[in-house]
Amino acid sequence: MGRYREAEMTNAKRRLPYLIAASLALLAAAAWWQLRPAGLGEGFASGNGRIEATEVDVATKLAGRVASIEVDEGDFVEPGQILARMDTQVLEAQLAQARAQLRQAENGQITAASQISLRQSEKLAAEAVVHQRQAELDAARKRHARSATLVKRNALPQQTLDDDLARLQSAEAALAAARAQVSSAEAGIAAAQSQAIEAQSATEAARASVERLQVDIDDSQLKAPRAGRVQYRVTQPGEVLGAGGKLLNLVDLTDVYMTFFLPERQAGRVALGSEVRLVIDAAPQYVIPAKVSYVASVAQFTPKTVETASEREKLMFRVKARIDPELLSKHLQQVKTGVPGMAYLRLDPDAEWPTHLAIKVPQ
Repeated sequence: MGRYREAEMTNAKRRLPYLIAASLALLAAAAWWQLRPAGLGEGFASGNGRIEATEVDVATKLAGRVASIEVDEGDFVEPGQILARMDTQVLEAQLAQARAQLRQAENGQITAASQISLRQSEKLAAEAVVHQRQAELDAARKRHARSATLVKRNALPQQTLDDDLARLQSAEAALAAARAQVSSAEAGIAAAQSQAIEAQSATEAARASVERLQVDIDDSQLKAPRAGRVQYRVTQPGEVLGAGGKLLNLVDLTDVYMTFFLPERQAGRVALGSEVRLVIDAAPQYVIPAKVSYVASVAQFTPKTVETASEREKLMFRVKARIDPELLSKHLQQVKTGVPGMAYLRLDPDAEWPTHLAIKVPQ
């Protein structure tokens, strides 16, 4: 009997630490329940997400060798700043050739214009000859008419009439030849004008080639399309890339937002421009203001067939809360993408923000 009591007391001592621990756990749970933070109410919604920003790939338009990269990872860049240069030796040689062809085409255009002037002068000369031959023909006709009258009266011999007829026919032939010269001059003018058009077309084509090659050379200096930060370098100087080959990746620090998800019953109440407060895990002491800039029109995490109410509750819509660019411009050095946090969205415009969500930004 004594041994049984001793064993019972020993077992009780062994259970005592577990009972104490269980009691403490119950007390802690009760204390947490009493001190738990109150919900935001029906006028608010919340969701966890990550800070994101628009990314821009800087790529070469033409295939070629990378001559140099002017920036490093983490550098801040301004719009129009040169980020990298491609080798342009071949393009510059092609540009010199195109410029020579342009000068040749311009000289051909000048020559064609001179030919037009020459043919026009020849036409004027031929027209003057036509007038001269016409006058000679008129005189030959009158002489022939007088000779014919006098021959009928036996005042002149037949030989004189025959000679005047020969002169008349000769004058008619000379006039026809002169008119043919005018037609030939007109054809020469048309040919010269056609050559001038061809020369002008050749000049425009050569000038377009020069402009195209100059644009290609300018595009070989890769410039920042917008302000941002270099996130990473894809290639190194000396590498040969194909058309569209990526060199750098930029993060646009003027377009920073948090993406989070809301269920259908809350997403349906979200309006563009609604006020949002962001709390970043890495800096929970700050509350950053933002506004809704996008609400997805198609749900995600949705089953193919939605029939029951329980299935509709699974609908989640993506929402983007964009941070004010002016605020971002004051704290560019602190902007980081990929940082998780919470987004608190005010669904009811008349609802008052809780004190712990009052705006507080870095100074």
